[in-house]
Amino acid sequence: MILSVGLFAAVALAWLLIAAIEKFRLGLSFAQAFLYTPFKLAYRVADHKLKVARRAEAPVIYAIVHQSKLDPALMLSLLPEDTLHILDEASARSFWLEPWRELARTIAFNAEHVFVSRRLVRVLKGRGRLAVYFPDAVEPDVKSFRLYRAVSRIALQADARIVPIFVGGARWLPMSLTPADRAPRKLFQKLSVSVLPPMTLDELAARDGEPPRNRGNALFDYVAEVRFAATDLSHSLFQSIRDASDRFGASHPIVEDVIGGTLSYRKLFAAARLLGQRVEARTAPGEAVGVLLPNSNGLAATMLGLWSANRVAAMINYTAGPANVGSGVRTAVIRTMISSRAFVEKAALSDIVMAAEEGGARLLWLEDVQENISAFEKLVAGLFWRWPLQPQNASTAAVILFTSGSEGTPKAVVLSNSNLQANAMQAEARITISPKDVLFNVLPAFHSFGLTGGTILPLLTGVKAFQYPSPLHYKLIPEAARKVRPTVMFGTDTFLANYARNAKEGDFSSLRFIVAGAEPVKPETRRTYRERFQAEIIEGFGLTEAAPVVSVNTAIHNREGTVGRLLPSIRMRIDPVEGVKDGGRLWLDGPNMMMGYMSEDRPGVLRPLEGWHDSGDIVSVDRDGFITIRGRAKRFAKVAGEMVSLGAVEMLAQSLWPEGDHAVVAVPDKRRGDRIILITTASDAEPEALRKFSKEKGAAELTVPQDIVQVEALPVLGSGKTDYVAARKMVMERLGLEAA
Repeated sequence: MILSVGLFAAVALAWLLIAAIEKFRLGLSFAQAFLYTPFKLAYRVADHKLKVARRAEAPVIYAIVHQSKLDPALMLSLLPEDTLHILDEASARSFWLEPWRELARTIAFNAEHVFVSRRLVRVLKGRGRLAVYFPDAVEPDVKSFRLYRAVSRIALQADARIVPIFVGGARWLPMSLTPADRAPRKLFQKLSVSVLPPMTLDELAARDGEPPRNRGNALFDYVAEVRFAATDLSHSLFQSIRDASDRFGASHPIVEDVIGGTLSYRKLFAAARLLGQRVEARTAPGEAVGVLLPNSNGLAATMLGLWSANRVAAMINYTAGPANVGSGVRTAVIRTMISSRAFVEKAALSDIVMAAEEGGARLLWLEDVQENISAFEKLVAGLFWRWPLQPQNASTAAVILFTSGSEGTPKAVVLSNSNLQANAMQAEARITISPKDVLFNVLPAFHSFGLTGGTILPLLTGVKAFQYPSPLHYKLIPEAARKVRPTVMFGTDTFLANYARNAKEGDFSSLRFIVAGAEPVKPETRRTYRERFQAEIIEGFGLTEAAPVVSVNTAIHNREGTVGRLLPSIRMRIDPVEGVKDGGRLWLDGPNMMMGYMSEDRPGVLRPLEGWHDSGDIVSVDRDGFITIRGRAKRFAKVAGEMVSLGAVEMLAQSLWPEGDHAVVAVPDKRRGDRIILITTASDAEPEALRKFSKEKGAAELTVPQDIVQVEALPVLGSGKTDYVAARKMVMERLGLEAA
């Protein structure tokens, strides 16, 4: 009895002592600190950012992402006592929350009902504070999104600042509001409170300059930004993927291909360790190692093994031709390249291998690695799969990618661990995905979209990715999709249109949505997938230097003809361009922007990115933040002193001859400066018909191509983009313009 009393007294004393510490550390009342202490101990809450919220000058609205039933108790314990908490009906009635509801004023409301209460405006104008709990939905439905608009109106009327708050890890608690099949439960999940600085809606709307943004969207974007801010970018990719394996389970199936079947996290990490050890023995930390592999389990294991050994994965674009591959090997100083004999033979890449060897690379064949692994090594890898081979650092280079070269010589882009992880989690903060999804990835990993979206994003989020080796198998891919039953797919318009032509009814019927990038999506492609497969194509925009996604349409923010709105924490600047009235040159900044370039004249030397990055794209942005690509700066021609978008001319030709593929290039013209040429697969394309159609559409006469060159197929890069360098060369030869 005495022992029990003594133990109880010790616990009570410790509780009181910790509560006293929390009171002075965070500036809480003693009652708040007392009720907060159990959470602090059980969930090891990282709460140092809470001071930003508590010190925010009133009037202020705390925009809290409501992920679990625990969130109101935490916020009632941590936010200033004079805050009025607007709780959902369940939290307002819950009996166990009663002690915490006594800490501050609370009222109940139905989140689905639009409200603009004069009382709430008066509370704020009286230098008050509101805490509003927003539903935990990356893409909220129409009713839920009305809450954002209503709170925006209240904030505007009261000139209140917004402080978004996100409790990282709350989604995985037993009291989570997300179904367990989408968010596996963890009893003592560590929590981390993310808070962003207080800003008014006018300040938020003006962050990206003119035109001023829709303020309802500005609030929604700021809440998405705090969701992304919960990402721990101090962890390397290896560490973050390992954390994902802890979250979703070491036995969770995560990657699959047509030959190796399905691998769990544990098996993938074990394979990565075995390969990483071989690479570690013949290379130095930080060294670039070439990767010449198709989408496969082996590719995923290779990259993970290189990151474990603190090596940089240089992704070789084997469709770029021997000259470009040799240039890339020399630029990145690649001395070792990992490949597969079976792949090289099947894909007829002996010339690529020869170019790599001439550039100074030695081949490490996966078949040789597999044959020489002992049973003891397999046992050790199975036991120590969670531990990296070398110390990890998120700020170091993880990948080297080579740009498409669609307009010139490919450039070597160096991306860090944090760049790639940031972009993957920016996408997750904008598009709804979960472990219930199955991703069908056809885009090769040397394509930045295929790497980040098709490989890294699923590894980080527990989404099983089916890796298909080539996007060019137009007849086989629909059949594979019927068997795999994917819910999400990535692609380009060129690839998607060809899959649809060869697909049978039901082949893609399991898809929820398709994310398309790299080139504009034609209306016909979008309509085909919507009508035949009930799958929406959501269009996005990116560039290799941004790791790569910059903007994307979503279910609630979707405007056809645009590439969507910026991902969280990406900033843009638009500089005027002479001759372009509506729009300007896009500059970008954000945590996903590359470390810098390497060039062939200074092999292996990083030329760091300093400040803003010039995307080279001419864009326009509407008041809701939707971005329309007007064209590449290099894809504008100057005809008789006027700037003409070659991309816009392509869209004009596409509207007139929707069944054909079209490319527009400019060649020198002594009289007018530039001469516009249309290359098309449409057999009935005639200059007069295009001239008449352009006039009907109100297009200036200067935009009408002077010549039409008919071809059987347009030259295309391995990424699916039109190869404009080859297209222009083709035109010069056809029209006898070599001398020009």
